[in-house]
Amino acid sequence: MATAAAASASEAEAEPKAGPKAEGEEVEAKEARTRRKVLSRAVATATYKTVGPEWDQQEEGVSESDGDEEYAMASSAESSPGEYEWEYDEEEKNQLEIERLEEQLSINVYDYNCHVDLIRLLRLEGELTKVRMARQKMSEIFPLTEELWLEWLHDEISMALDGLDREHVYDLFEKAVKDYICPNIWLEYGQYSVGGIGQKGGLEKVRSVFERALSSVGLHMTKGLAIWEAYREFESAIVEAARPIAGFLSPFDREQTFDSQLEKVHSLFRRQLAIPLYDMEATFAEYEEWSEDPIPESVIQNYNKALQQLEKYKPYEEALLQAEAPRLAEYQAYIDFEMKIGDPARIQLIFERALVENCLVPDLWIRYSQYLDRQLKVKDLVLSVHSRAVRNCPWTVALWSRYLLAMERHGVDHRVISVTFEKALSAGFIQATDYVEIWQAYLDYLRRRVDFKQDSSKELEELRSAFARALEYLKQEVEERFSESGDPSCLIMQNWARIEARLCNNMQKARELWDSIMTKGNAKYANMWLEYYNLERAHGDTQHCRKALHRAVQCTSDYPEHVCEVLLTMERTEGTLEDWDIAVQKTETRLARVNEQRIKAAEKEAALAQQEEEKVEQRKRARAEKKALKKKKKTRGSDKSKADEDDEKEWGDDEEEQPSKRRRVENSVPPAGEAEPGPEARPGLCGGSAPAAAEPPSEQQEQRAAARRRDAPRVPHDSSKDGVTVFVSNLPYGLREPAATLRPLFEACGDVVEVRPIFSNRGDFRGYCYVEFKEEAVALRALELDRQTVEGRPMFVSPCVDKSKNPDFKVFRYSTALEKHKLFVSGLPFSCTKEELEEICKAHGTVKDIRLVTNRAGKPKGLAYVEYENESQASQAVLKMDGMTIKENVIKVAISNPPQRKAPEKPEARKAPGGAMVPRQIYGARGKGRTQLSLLPRALQRPSATAAQAENGPASPPPAATEVPKMSNADFAKLLLRK
Repeated sequence: MATAAAASASEAEAEPKAGPKAEGEEVEAKEARTRRKVLSRAVATATYKTVGPEWDQQEEGVSESDGDEEYAMASSAESSPGEYEWEYDEEEKNQLEIERLEEQLSINVYDYNCHVDLIRLLRLEGELTKVRMARQKMSEIFPLTEELWLEWLHDEISMALDGLDREHVYDLFEKAVKDYICPNIWLEYGQYSVGGIGQKGGLEKVRSVFERALSSVGLHMTKGLAIWEAYREFESAIVEAARPIAGFLSPFDREQTFDSQLEKVHSLFRRQLAIPLYDMEATFAEYEEWSEDPIPESVIQNYNKALQQLEKYKPYEEALLQAEAPRLAEYQAYIDFEMKIGDPARIQLIFERALVENCLVPDLWIRYSQYLDRQLKVKDLVLSVHSRAVRNCPWTVALWSRYLLAMERHGVDHRVISVTFEKALSAGFIQATDYVEIWQAYLDYLRRRVDFKQDSSKELEELRSAFARALEYLKQEVEERFSESGDPSCLIMQNWARIEARLCNNMQKARELWDSIMTKGNAKYANMWLEYYNLERAHGDTQHCRKALHRAVQCTSDYPEHVCEVLLTMERTEGTLEDWDIAVQKTETRLARVNEQRIKAAEKEAALAQQEEEKVEQRKRARAEKKALKKKKKTRGSDKSKADEDDEKEWGDDEEEQPSKRRRVENSVPPAGEAEPGPEARPGLCGGSAPAAAEPPSEQQEQRAAARRRDAPRVPHDSSKDGVTVFVSNLPYGLREPAATLRPLFEACGDVVEVRPIFSNRGDFRGYCYVEFKEEAVALRALELDRQTVEGRPMFVSPCVDKSKNPDFKVFRYSTALEKHKLFVSGLPFSCTKEELEEICKAHGTVKDIRLVTNRAGKPKGLAYVEYENESQASQAVLKMDGMTIKENVIKVAISNPPQRKAPEKPEARKAPGGAMVPRQIYGARGKGRTQLSLLPRALQRPSATAAQAENGPASPPPAATEVPKMSNADFAKLLLRK
């Protein structure tokens, strides 16, 4: 796009652009010359009005409307698609598709791809009114990309006929420049405004647009140059238009018109040369050629300083040019660099540039808004960024919460904040806890509006009704969607109770709320009762404190010792003797019952453990009997085959005696006349592969091969060759010849020295192997084969690293954290293929990857992970696909959030059946095995004195144990000899 284009000239209109942009430098130069010519003509009107009638406008043949017409025709020629001749059936098909898309949008208005497809079809059908309405609806919900805005603007420009239409286009440009930082849209805006220079205030309008464009993108190192050149060429065109009549003007008029206009061009050159931009040297040379006077020394100094700054920025700009979109890491590094320098304008610019390609990254929006909230604090800028953030990532509750805080911080009207909160509720959050968080943010805002010095006020009633509505919303809307309210601890209700007690002095309402909290399954938790007790202690009376603790003693099941201790402490401080006796009786009774329950639970657990051990022993015995039976059958079979061989020798022809089979050992010498087999024919535990058989081997052949592998020498892995070796795992156990199967795959990367599959002691393939190459570069290329399918299973290829020497090395693992753009699908039929699932999922967004979960044998488990392009598409897919029926199977779809794995017990100690901590060293380093015997007499075994400590308080005192008296050697001997 030319730097100072307003429209195409009449010569360009005869040959509209139909091919791609890159048609050669000659075409670009011709377009630039044509547009500069049109620009000079367009400014003639403004010059005529400025300098007087001496300038003969008719001589140039330019009317006030020429700029509009030529620009509109050029824009139309650039943007309008070719004329296609559609058949009737194709038109009917498009109409049906339009109706389907409109119906889908009526169901889900947040379907981005559906909006785009509808606009494209309506534009092809020529439905101008409908396409305008579709674009308007989409722009109200989503920010539009630069391509969508330019297409819309070109269509509207081609339809603009009068001044009112021009104002409509101006309004459209104003909306476009607010979504993202788009230098091309600003350039189009400036060029289009030049077409209205003949109207009232047209010249001031053009300069205003260009100045705003410089403020927005003038610092852009790669694209800001176009704005500067366009503005400068516009002002230069006015100078050239006024130059012929400058000699006829009086000195005063000349100073007011021509000289002041000349100074504007000088000013633009000086401002541009003070900013680090690409191709600064050419701009400086152009200034030297254009200026009639020598360039001032201050301008040269600023220019040299800008050149030095340019060298500092170049590494970051070159990194962006070399990387592929979305280049988030490169932008993050650039942002860190700008933050260290601390120039607010440049920091804002680099954030805006990063968000153009990473508009769906919530963390980037959070960092940007946080910087504006804490550093710049400019109301319009801050609120604009927050508004754009929630439009780009409406599913992120943190952005909505920050938006509400920013609006409150800058004094936005209460009705506007309430409307924003209602939009947040309809944004479609992914988790139930997100709705709790947004409600808490809004309730905090309402609480800060209340003047609690007054007994009653409109704000207080609004706060109470909001609390009631929040509880109802979580109970109905959220619980119906997520099968949980998201607030199991009743945090919102607790906050309401505290406000009623502390700020409103309404303990009756607070007690009602706490009663409701306890009835929602929280009565068994000690911390909930203690929270209520502390509230009563601070704002209630002793009677209700005692009542709460008595109820807590009876109901608490997690840490009853802690609650009992608090009750006894209170009665010791404030209670009467009668109160003390009642408290002691209740606590002792409760603790005795709790200990009894714990003992029963421990006995039950011990019984289950014993049953499990018995089952293990039974399985072991069964395996041993089966093995013995198989060995017995094998022995009988070998005897029979031996007898058959003797018969053959007796009745057959004279045959040479076959050499006896010998077990091959390492470094063994082959018998005379027998060639030593090469590596290819000697498969060992870690050895090479044998050539693949032409026919599938029989069961007897497989047994012989397994025996050879079992008896082969064990070759230890040489860690000195780790650099040229890769580790291949997750292979099918059923691979008959792993080396022969894998060698062709890896030979595509380079020369393979050896493929060493690993076999068990029985000769079975263990599913992994080592592949050694000649060069390290080939091994690195082989890593690209990771996840390639081998007989239906993804093959894992990773570097060969000794973990004992490199404990920090991490092999690839699938993420176990929350991934909001990825879905977990369960209940799939085993026959469902990846292609079938992708066909279903892509109807709800762009599918980046699908992984069907299989077991070690490669058989499907009925589970899958589906990765979408962003969180919004994943959220919509959950709503649409959850509960769907596929091949008579009802599937379940949820956001991928695997449960946390339980951490293994610490080796220092473990729980004894009674609940006490037993040191593990008693049983040795590996614990108490099944074959270990306790050589200590039972009479000398003392129970552990270590008491179980509660997490939030001391445990109950252990029952008094009878102390074993000290024994002499004679007594000890009697115990050993006793039968």
